[in-house]
Amino acid sequence: MGRTTMKLYRLLVPLSLFYKAWVWVRNKLFDWRVLPSEEFDVPIISIGNLTVGGTGKTPHTEYLINLLKDEYKVAILSRGYKRRSRGFKMASAESSSKEIGDEPYQIKTKFPGVQVAVDANRRHGIHELCNRSAPSDVVLLDDAFQHRYVKPGISIVLMDYNRPIYEDALLPAGMLREPMSSLERAHVIIVTKCPKDLKPIDFRVVTKHLDLRPYQRLYFTTFNYGNMFSFNEPNRQKMLSELSPQTHVLLVTGIASTVSLVEKIYEYTKHVTHMEYADHHSFTLSELRDISKTYAAIDAEDKLVITTEKDAARLRTCSLDENIANNLYILPVKVEFLQEQENKFNHYIIDYVSKNSRNRIVH
Repeated sequence: MGRTTMKLYRLLVPLSLFYKAWVWVRNKLFDWRVLPSEEFDVPIISIGNLTVGGTGKTPHTEYLINLLKDEYKVAILSRGYKRRSRGFKMASAESSSKEIGDEPYQIKTKFPGVQVAVDANRRHGIHELCNRSAPSDVVLLDDAFQHRYVKPGISIVLMDYNRPIYEDALLPAGMLREPMSSLERAHVIIVTKCPKDLKPIDFRVVTKHLDLRPYQRLYFTTFNYGNMFSFNEPNRQKMLSELSPQTHVLLVTGIASTVSLVEKIYEYTKHVTHMEYADHHSFTLSELRDISKTYAAIDAEDKLVITTEKDAARLRTCSLDENIANNLYILPVKVEFLQEQENKFNHYIIDYVSKNSRNRIVH
């Protein structure tokens, strides 16, 4: 930590103490039932974190969708961060990322048969989903660990391996929304974005630092990057292995954490120009022009633009330069469990849903 950073940290620590006091009071009001936490007959699985973004919630939500969608009517409920609509809204094939948010748009595009809804009031949103003519069998709550007005049946908390919560501080001095003690509310903790060659000692170190309760389950996951597909022609695909050491990549991202993504591309080429924006960033015309100019200035025949699925959801609402759109590839990501934990996790989730869903008699 540099001298300037240390000075700034010391200035922000008192503010973090005030923030900690506010979080403590709020949580105690829920613990003492002064503020209500509502339970529902439908299975509710919350996917959240203690930090501000960047833990891989969307890929893990998609993992749960793939696990459950063939047997159950799955619904996703998100607040729809940075959307331009208000209240409860069901996503449709015509919905845009501006209307429902980039992550709900991404999920609806990939899983058109799954119900996707947005509502800042999660309780109201769940009631709306349950009162429909074809009610859901299970509701996945996106980024809802701090939304204590709903009491989920399973609460999953994600922690980025590269940004461990036990080395972080509360906002604004750090990136934590709540102190580490709040982790006690979680049923499942998943350490995400782990290196695939994580050694046994590394598992033990993380496990010791987290110091979990007997009722909690701990899993470790990593990211698998799939075949890139063209922004304009989804059927036109390109494998990362097709990149050569001479390939020049313009990487455009507006996500919270890019460490694992950049490292992956660097495995194939070191010629990477990274234009990095804030999480959920809405691209302006000026920024789109900068992207076009930067790409045009790359003096190489073998070049392309790479972005993430979440960024592509927002870029589809923009007027992209034709040269960019034709050479833009989207890099999808999937979750893979380490330590042969996949079957244990799957069984735990399916067992909960089958015992609590409306169609439990059938299953």
